[in-house]
Amino acid sequence: MTSEGSFEYGIDGPKVIVAGIDGSDTSLRAGAYAWGLARRSGARLIAVHVAPMSSLSTLTPGGAAAMRETSDQIVAELRDELQAASGRQDVRHSFRTEQGDPYTVLARVADESRADVVIVGASAQAGHRFIGSVAVRLVRAGRWPVTVVP
Repeated sequence: MTSEGSFEYGIDGPKVIVAGIDGSDTSLRAGAYAWGLARRSGARLIAVHVAPMSSLSTLTPGGAAAMRETSDQIVAELRDELQAASGRQDVRHSFRTEQGDPYTVLARVADESRADVVIVGASAQAGHRFIGSVAVRLVRAGRWPVTVVP
């Protein structure tokens, strides 16, 4: 509160937001939510796409190249979707794409960037209720606040 007894709005909040985006509906909603939060709080948004490594791509000739081309197409579409969902372009942001385990990559990016919050979409896969989704693993790590968007 200020000395006059009124609240100050917009001075606190996240300064660095990491959002995991994989192309699913829930991750696109998470990206749009993260964009809006970044816009309202003046935060920097780091959108992260993690392309899972597939052992099958190394077993077939040209498999790695085909996987890379597909991944590049997905990333281009995700960039377009994220910016379209934002409606406005007045957010400091970057888009990273890496290969690996989604939890490991998101955790590393969040640690490296000193993220104030990590935002991901809820998993729609039934098996994740038993073995743990990326969102559950991030929450259990307990190193950052995690918002899971349905």
